[in-house]
Amino acid sequence: MKPVENQTLLHQLKWRYATKKFDATKKIPAEDWNTLEQAVILSASSFGLQPWHFVVITSQAVKDSLVPASHGQHQVAQASHVVVFAVKKGVDDAYVDKYINRISEVRGVPVEKLAGFKGAMTGTIAHLGSVGTDAWSSKQVYIAIGNLLTSAAMLGIDAAPMEGINPGHYDQILGLEKKGYATLAIVALGHRASDDAAAHHKKVRFKAEDVVTRID
Repeated sequence: MKPVENQTLLHQLKWRYATKKFDATKKIPAEDWNTLEQAVILSASSFGLQPWHFVVITSQAVKDSLVPASHGQHQVAQASHVVVFAVKKGVDDAYVDKYINRISEVRGVPVEKLAGFKGAMTGTIAHLGSVGTDAWSSKQVYIAIGNLLTSAAMLGIDAAPMEGINPGHYDQILGLEKKGYATLAIVALGHRASDDAAAHHKKVRFKAEDVVTRID
């Protein structure tokens, strides 16, 4: 038996939309949030390197303080949880070593046996250079955003991905720069308000033949 039926998956993806207004009285249950947090941690990334950090905000005072840095978008204050997706700046050999050590710890493999894999990562970083590596790392973060949106939809939790923010202000408020990270985007999560008109809009996507080429 499939873990999830085909129609269940499609139904939830059609149900999902970028929520414009949350019901501030409805909070995500702890069990559901723990599942979502683990889901985003399990996101795929190139080499599995995970060049990211997720700041999970439930403090109402902090959410309120972020509204001006979000160009007045009040979903940030209304949401149950706000996740700030930050990219690791300057991924270097030391960061790769940290990851190699984690692999060794989890899989019980001696660090020495991971030398080839380590070389592939450090070689890629050297080839890309600092600017290219930061751009490459940023792409990995967007994979995690997509994973969170899908996971939330499967649990019946609404979400609003948002790039219309001032990343620098977010970094200042959350102290990210001094930690070596930079804000890319956020996702506000919770439950849609009953009067959110956007919830009733038909989902608009191009036809399959416009966006899919099948090579048999």
